[in-house]
Amino acid sequence: MAKNLLIVESPAKAKTIEGYLGKDFLVKSSYGHIRDLVKGDMGIDINNNFSQTYEVPVDKKQVVAELKKLAKGAEMVWLASDEDREGEAISWHLYETLGLKEATTKRIVFHEITKPAILKAIDTPRTIDYNLVFAQQARRVLDRLVGFELSPVLWKKIKPSLSAGRVQSVAVRLIVDREREVNKFNATAAFKITAQFSTGQAREIVRAELPHRFEKEADAEQFLKDCMQADFKIASLETKPAKRNPAAPFTTSTLQQEASRKLGYSVSRTMQIAQRLYESGKITYMRTDSVNLSETAIQAAASEIRSAYGDKYHQPRTYKTKTAGAQEAHEAIRPTYFDQHTVTGDNSEQRLYELIWKRAIASQMSEALFERTTAQIDISTRKENLLAEGEVLKFDGFLKVYLESSDDDDAEDANGNNMLPPLAQNQVLQLKEMNATERFSRPPARYTEASLVKKLEELGIGRPSTYAPTISTIQNRGYVVKEERDGKQRAFNTISLVNGVLTSLTKTEITGAEKGKLFPTDIGEVVNDFLVEHFKDIVDFHFTANVEKEFDEIAQGLKEWTKMLHSFYTPFHKEVETTLETADRANGERLLGIDPASGKNVYAKVGKFGPLVQIGQVDDEEKPKYASIAKSQSVGTITLEQALEQFRLPFQLEDYEGKEVSVGVGRFGPYVKWGDAYISVPKNEDPLTIDKERAIEIINEKITADAPIATHDGLPVTKGTGRFGPFIKWNDLFINVPKAYNFDFLTVKDITELIGKKVEKEANRFIQQWTEDKIAIENGRWGPFIRFGKEMLKLRKNPATNDKYTPEELAEISLEEVKKLIVEQVPNAFEVKAKATRKKAAAGAKPAAKKPATKKAVAKKK
Repeated sequence: MAKNLLIVESPAKAKTIEGYLGKDFLVKSSYGHIRDLVKGDMGIDINNNFSQTYEVPVDKKQVVAELKKLAKGAEMVWLASDEDREGEAISWHLYETLGLKEATTKRIVFHEITKPAILKAIDTPRTIDYNLVFAQQARRVLDRLVGFELSPVLWKKIKPSLSAGRVQSVAVRLIVDREREVNKFNATAAFKITAQFSTGQAREIVRAELPHRFEKEADAEQFLKDCMQADFKIASLETKPAKRNPAAPFTTSTLQQEASRKLGYSVSRTMQIAQRLYESGKITYMRTDSVNLSETAIQAAASEIRSAYGDKYHQPRTYKTKTAGAQEAHEAIRPTYFDQHTVTGDNSEQRLYELIWKRAIASQMSEALFERTTAQIDISTRKENLLAEGEVLKFDGFLKVYLESSDDDDAEDANGNNMLPPLAQNQVLQLKEMNATERFSRPPARYTEASLVKKLEELGIGRPSTYAPTISTIQNRGYVVKEERDGKQRAFNTISLVNGVLTSLTKTEITGAEKGKLFPTDIGEVVNDFLVEHFKDIVDFHFTANVEKEFDEIAQGLKEWTKMLHSFYTPFHKEVETTLETADRANGERLLGIDPASGKNVYAKVGKFGPLVQIGQVDDEEKPKYASIAKSQSVGTITLEQALEQFRLPFQLEDYEGKEVSVGVGRFGPYVKWGDAYISVPKNEDPLTIDKERAIEIINEKITADAPIATHDGLPVTKGTGRFGPFIKWNDLFINVPKAYNFDFLTVKDITELIGKKVEKEANRFIQQWTEDKIAIENGRWGPFIRFGKEMLKLRKNPATNDKYTPEELAEISLEEVKKLIVEQVPNAFEVKAKATRKKAAAGAKPAAKKPATKKAVAKKK
């Protein structure tokens, strides 16, 4: 057994490091955290100074057992988890769980996975930094307290299964506030004047613009009329040098933003790829808020720049972050070796690495030099001057390697690198064309994942390790969706002056189209409004930022962590108790107006199964009428007219081939019903616009799609695309088709192979099955488990042997024994049905009233 056991977080990192150390070292992975607060219970004793109860999850018990055994046989244990607070906490959990001793335990950290960095870390060990551990504990405990106490409030006051988090709630509020800004925004129109001139030389064009805009079309038209007979000349000419400096190397936040703009990666995907690059030793640590580079890195960059581009391209630089709350504990993100311009690996790793390399190398390069020219063009018939601006790149400097992107969607007014031909004072220009174009003001831009990260960072909310999980969580909880939305057509007016002739036209453009933007859902808005009303601090930007500062102070040893928790928890707990007692139920209800047919109020709100519109109230003599809200609509913006339209659904169309046809909206969206078949309506198609012809098209498309593509053992094979991707159906089995197969051209061999694998899997799936009770014992990925309805329950130890069930025992186990195991995990599992039966018996069961036959049914009988 090796003298030294070195424990890291991931197996990929372990493999890389093992190659740098000798045979005296055994490198093992903890696979992240090895223990956490207990599940199903708060796990925090508030009255005992917030002491925590931890447990080792089932999937980590084998890892812990192996590490314990190896630690006992080692002379020294080296804890080498990441160098941030989360990493420090992992080292502490390992120390406690493995029963390590201070004399035989060393803590090491490194910022890059290279042989010199690893050997230097071994030469300079330290002990566990408990200030960092306390900071991580404070965050974990505080977030558990918020989630554990706030979620039941949401269940009682809004709907079951909701949850709330501290940083996540603030992120949702930002998105909700922005959406409401967009919805309230009223666009204003103004006319922009642009012109093109000729200098008299072939292919020499001067593009110019009037610095201000006209609010009225008549004023814009008059301006063009005045220019019909005007003379134009250069009134003034100013040329001056300009320069542009490179951006700082990447931090976690700026990497996420730039990878989104340039590569189209989500925040979580960027971090997954960066993690792989770090663990394989290709880049430095990727969770950092620092823009600093080490002296070693600066020298390596200088050497590479001189070698690849020449001395004139090198300019050493140091950077300082301006971000609120930045700790700058590490280096910026950079390539481990600057002489490696690219790396091997999959395409996503290569692209992200090259982005990191270019940004880091550009940060140490010379500024780009320009010559910027501004020409004022005199109009003989007007007081105003037109402005022509252009720039010429004199020296590319860092632009040879890298240009930073922008979040600004409005590139319309940017001149870019507009080049002007040689011009002179008082030079006469000939007008080629002048246009007055109606342009509309734009609402604030909705957040992308990247711009939301930027905003959170600006506010000092969250830290490098929290951005990606925060954004993933609010989407997974259904409070926010990331999607594309089609724009609407809008008319705009133009007036053109060409060859002395004035022409007016009305054109159209698409406005409001969105791609990859974050939108709040209706339930997200309801939860946000409830929290804003009753828990102001939880969703207050400044309060949340101050909590982050307190975590930082704990990490620096400036604040005692339990005192910080007491100061937060006491007022928060009082708010929880008060809200439970006094707050009304929330559903985002809006009164839209009155239904002209019934004279009753029409409401929009969030119901048990999602957003809906309602005519009438629950306490009316007649029951209210309900209709679902279309996906393209929301509770906050739907109008009375749009709401009343929803009550047309479902509606009947003429029969097709002897079967009834109707259009409606169900749990999974709009559908056309043909006989007993429900056929989904294509995405973004309004079901209210479907007529007989369109319904028949949808039906025929479905018939074509469902036509057998082959037969197997005498039974037809069909294919389709569902919620989980492409599939084939055979003998009532739905079989997913992996990407390895060409779904459009499945061969007989492919089909036989797919069906064979599925049949084999199904044969080995059930150990025992009680269909009537919806109970089964199945083989799963991590071993046997109990399926109870939709629940997947663990198989606890056999009470008789106090050990795991053997395959033979599972094959013989009775239904009664399995029910006992279910009740241990779901105490009320079999009470609901019994209660309903008792209630029905007490009331005296009556036969269900027979529904009157429809006219159509009567006619069919005849």
